[in-house]
Amino acid sequence: MAERPQWEYMSVFVEAEAEPVQDYLMELKTWKSGIPRNTPESMMPRLDAYGQDGWELVHMEPVYVGRNADVLVVDSGRGASGWSSTYFCVFKRVVL
Repeated sequence: MAERPQWEYMSVFVEAEAEPVQDYLMELKTWKSGIPRNTPESMMPRLDAYGQDGWELVHMEPVYVGRNADVLVVDSGRGASGWSSTYFCVFKRVVL
């Protein structure tokens, strides 16, 4: 019987910020109206770096992060909404 893989997990907040990776974004594609400040493509270098370390992205969602690294849960039943450029990401990789 094959042995089941053992996993380790990591969770991080990833911010979509174009300014630190503008050179990368300019090589990625042509931006008709300039690079949007919080374009999701700006997270790709950081996500790729995790992938190179063996991490697989298994979950990602935009969140509001509090001062204590707590996450605001939005109540869609009450119509609460807003904008966020921060994403909660969960990764996993096989324990070697």
